[in-house]
Amino acid sequence: MNEIINNFFNYASIALFVIAVLTILTNIIVEVFKGLFAKLPTNILVFVVAVVITCIAVAIAISILEITIMWYYAIGAVILGIVVAYAAMGNFDKLKEIVERLKAYKA
Repeated sequence: MNEIINNFFNYASIALFVIAVLTILTNIIVEVFKGLFAKLPTNILVFVVAVVITCIAVAIAISILEITIMWYYAIGAVILGIVVAYAAMGNFDKLKEIVERLKAYKA
């Protein structure tokens, strides 16, 4: 039982780290592409970028780990992409607010 709990926390910590990295990458890419797609709402751009990046990350992980591809990995990648998009949407607004406060503080 103790081994099961240890494995759970190991995998959970890895998953949280991956979500954090994907969220940061999503925020960076959205900032770069936001100027190109000015008419597109930012939340939609965040959603699309997050799902695409997450699917690419899952494909890379499957390739590196040499895992047999199963049909439900694609569904899991999209669901994980939605989680990353949700995290990126919330963090983007908070990050923007912090940067604006810092700019006001410097002035």
